[in-house]
Amino acid sequence: MRGSTKLRRSKTFALAAATVLGIAALPGSQASADLQSDIMNQVQQFFDVGTTAVPRADCGPGSAPENGLQGDVPAADRDSGRSTQGYTCNMSLVGGYENSQGGGITSVTYDHCSYTGTFFPGDTLRADAGVQVIDASDPANPVHTATLNEPAMVGGTWETLKVNPVRKLLVGAAVPFLEGAGYLSVYDVSDCAHPRLLNPGPGTNLGMPLPITSHEGGFSPDGNTYWVSGLVPGFLSAIDLTDPANPHVIWQGLTGLEEHGMGVSPDGNRLYISALGGFTTLDVSAVQRRDPNPQVNHIGRVFWTDGFATQHSIPVTYDGKPYLFTVDEASSGGVKLVDISDDTHPQVVNKIKLEINLPDHQDSLVASAMGGSVFSYDPHYCAADRPDDPTALACGWESSGIRVFDIKDPMHVREIAYYNPPARKGQNLQLLNSPHALASLIGPPIIEGFSVARSMLTGRFDPAKALSSRIGDLALGDLSTDWCMSAPEWHGSQLWTTCNDNGFMVLDLGNDVYSVPPDQQSTVGS
Repeated sequence: MRGSTKLRRSKTFALAAATVLGIAALPGSQASADLQSDIMNQVQQFFDVGTTAVPRADCGPGSAPENGLQGDVPAADRDSGRSTQGYTCNMSLVGGYENSQGGGITSVTYDHCSYTGTFFPGDTLRADAGVQVIDASDPANPVHTATLNEPAMVGGTWETLKVNPVRKLLVGAAVPFLEGAGYLSVYDVSDCAHPRLLNPGPGTNLGMPLPITSHEGGFSPDGNTYWVSGLVPGFLSAIDLTDPANPHVIWQGLTGLEEHGMGVSPDGNRLYISALGGFTTLDVSAVQRRDPNPQVNHIGRVFWTDGFATQHSIPVTYDGKPYLFTVDEASSGGVKLVDISDDTHPQVVNKIKLEINLPDHQDSLVASAMGGSVFSYDPHYCAADRPDDPTALACGWESSGIRVFDIKDPMHVREIAYYNPPARKGQNLQLLNSPHALASLIGPPIIEGFSVARSMLTGRFDPAKALSSRIGDLALGDLSTDWCMSAPEWHGSQLWTTCNDNGFMVLDLGNDVYSVPPDQQSTVGS
């Protein structure tokens, strides 16, 4: 009886949504042989919620594993100080650079170097404000070699700091708070420890701003185009870097009410732009070809309610068939595997979630994450170990730390390792460049509002389980976990990454859980 009731409810939701969404919900503009089937398929994806977690990692010798739900840092561990010791499973710390006073929102690595993102205004209070260049030639003893202090670097790089290894370029844009405008700097990182500014004029000179808005950015694979998105409204700009000394806008347009991060196809002809919950596929081939007056068309889209604030996408292939790993940074959406073999009809075919992300555990999420501030246990940025037939995916999973998954069979993903760094509890005032430290003025994990509300509405939320010693922590959070938001990038059996509070870290995968493929090529998709 319960099953039939659930089916009737699903059909009712689907019919209602089809009425509201209509043809506008369909990806692309081509005629369909079965319009009703197309609409119902979109509606099903829109309402489908993942209820299964990936299998837990089997933690080998030397591990100090979690003691609760997969991905959770329980209230008792936060209060007792256990979380200040961190949690490890088949992964260990090789070395780190903690003098950064925080790691910004996202940072990036190239060759034997790392570039630490900045967060405004805290970064400006440091004696050495700007993007810090870390030389990790000796991974056990990383050293600071330079600071990039151009306006774009000091103004908060948010999620714009990216490297293109083909052309050996580093780019970042200024994002003082959620959205920025005007400033973008380009560096030659051939000598990665000593980047060289290439555009002292447009984008860097305070009197020569570019006509752009900024929040997130990413390269086309050939490094000739840098795409920068402006969040709200969905204002997207294509910047020509053919001559990196003279960056200039070659296309701009509104892609929707909101946009976030992106992924770019290997040929540079498709851009997968994140928006709210889901993404839109854009045909950017005219920009890639450098056509006069290029036109950019929407050719496909998929939306969902299982997750929110979709962050970025990583194009990969399995046996030559194209997919995306797409990340939701809010509302327990996890990472989705999307079949994009038909540009006009992207299909979600699998989901990667931890136990703490499931609808049945949103009450436990509230109990432990209260006082930890706006974000809690969501992925933010991931990296595959190669674009074709990838074998592993590593993700910064905010308060759950760095999580690593075996993805050789993308339909049967399993976790193989994690490293949740020691909490810097009570050190808020020392971490000037940590978004986590500043955001901790707010206590509740408000970014989980939709998933918590849905859990309540569907009868999966037990108020008794949500009660804990932290339930009243509505302000002045204690940093009882770190926030890991940067992509953990692949360097052989090591992952190089930066978390908000602990800064740059080199981590090593142990216990034979990962075999380095001969053609390893760390990729974040843009």
